[in-house]
Amino acid sequence: MKRPPSRSRLAAVRLVAMDVDGVLTDGGIWYTDRGEELKRFDVRDGQGLVLLREAGVITAIVTRRRSEIVERRARELGVADVHQDAADKAAVVTELLKRHGVQPADACYVGDDVGDLPAMALIGLPVAVADAVPEVRRVAAYVTRARAGFGAIRELCDLILSAKRNSRRRR
Repeated sequence: MKRPPSRSRLAAVRLVAMDVDGVLTDGGIWYTDRGEELKRFDVRDGQGLVLLREAGVITAIVTRRRSEIVERRARELGVADVHQDAADKAAVVTELLKRHGVQPADACYVGDDVGDLPAMALIGLPVAVADAVPEVRRVAAYVTRARAGFGAIRELCDLILSAKRNSRRRR
């Protein structure tokens, strides 16, 4: 198990981008008899993202799939940067960094599968959820203890927020 990054590295985070399926959800996709898609989101993960946003951290969703459910959840959480149909996640993350004036070293990307690897390679704090594929866990600077869709994002948010609070106290 990898240790959490240093407090200074966590406190420097200005942008957190993440995948959806297998990160914000448990990776399952359910379909109704009518073909409607269903996803399950953890409310504590959502609260963590709200707290990050309120602390001034930019949050972004970068997903290869398209779903109205993702748009709705992002609106509920106040996540303004939602990028669906993102075949090239690295290009999307590069554009996010440029648009928001964030250095790669001050950014975090949370992934779970090989499609996330190019984006994770661009930034200073690559994070994998506990149940990510082995290749993603290997390249991550931090692997959450919690599984995807069951508090992994909240765990990361709490680490970042705690580090930011501690760094303000020291000033």
